[in-house]
Amino acid sequence: MNRKLDPKRGTVLMAVALVLALAFAACGGSSSDSSSSEPETSSSDSGENTTASSSAPSWCGEDEITLALADGFGDNNWRKITTAEAENEAAKCPSVTEFKYTDGQGDTQKAISDIEGLAAQGVDAAVVFPDAGKSMLPAITNMYKSGVVTVPYRVFPGGEEGVNYDNYVTTDFKQAGILWGEWLVKALKGKGKVLRLGGPAGNTQSVEEYEGMAEVLEGTEIETIGEEPFAATDWDPAKTQQVITAALAKNPEIDAITTDFGAALASAFPAFEQAGREIPPIATEDSNELSCDQKKIGFPLYTVDSQNWMVRTAIQFAVAKATGGEPPASTEVPQKPFEDSITGKPHPVECNEKISGEAILSSHLSEEELAASLK
Repeated sequence: MNRKLDPKRGTVLMAVALVLALAFAACGGSSSDSSSSEPETSSSDSGENTTASSSAPSWCGEDEITLALADGFGDNNWRKITTAEAENEAAKCPSVTEFKYTDGQGDTQKAISDIEGLAAQGVDAAVVFPDAGKSMLPAITNMYKSGVVTVPYRVFPGGEEGVNYDNYVTTDFKQAGILWGEWLVKALKGKGKVLRLGGPAGNTQSVEEYEGMAEVLEGTEIETIGEEPFAATDWDPAKTQQVITAALAKNPEIDAITTDFGAALASAFPAFEQAGREIPPIATEDSNELSCDQKKIGFPLYTVDSQNWMVRTAIQFAVAKATGGEPPASTEVPQKPFEDSITGKPHPVECNEKISGEAILSSHLSEEELAASLK
């Protein structure tokens, strides 16, 4: 999901922190070792494959580098957790001597300027979250041609590998929509009206998700309502509440809701109470707050993995190319179901009341690291 982190993050990974974090990872302190909610991972997304002669991962070569994460927008829990995932993964490689972070703050021109600034500073490798999509391609291409190992991920910026950037790390958002559609057919018994929410207008993630869902719903008596192909929320909780309030006033019947940012939808639940309406079945990405609300209220809920950890695969590709390591086997990160309140598979709805509602339990961070990322 292209969610939006604290803009004050800067160059953070000091050498001592790198050593401590590496030691922590080597001792198996990540949630991938200890959490029952952890989805199954391959070596390409878990980051745990190591060489026989070293405790460092095989994607970590010997050449020392400065690594950057250029974020297009960083002002919500999804992005804070994602950045912590990136820092955690980079810390596994002692060759990464410095980690820089920039936040485009949702401003395309600032995001472009950030990329230009990183290239001018002489970073060796950069992972880019190009929220603004194809408008970011010229800056990404210039960075790549300046000699910086460049790996955009999650949002397609256009262009092609080897011409505009080194690798593009992707996921099949259409598959997420297919999973939602299949669940809706079961939950609604093939009939009802579904309100679709998405991120910024025209963003490729939301568009592809609803293309997948439309394929499944074709031929059923399930009808989609509201804006086509989705009502834009900008992945912003305040705007999500405005969209939900307007939709409730306009549509006397909403039998289900789909959205690619469950945490923002949870913040809009008071609108249902104010309208005297029950919360309908929801298909979305996982969120601790949403799951805890489901435990209290009891609405049907289905989630796919939020994929904060997808950034780890992008980090691995960038570091491998820049340090002389071995890159992962695939640039595609699979979509996976996470919770289903109806079947309990692959997991029942999970609520962790010991940490913030903003936490995302499909994260590959430990409980302690999750809590720290959201402070």
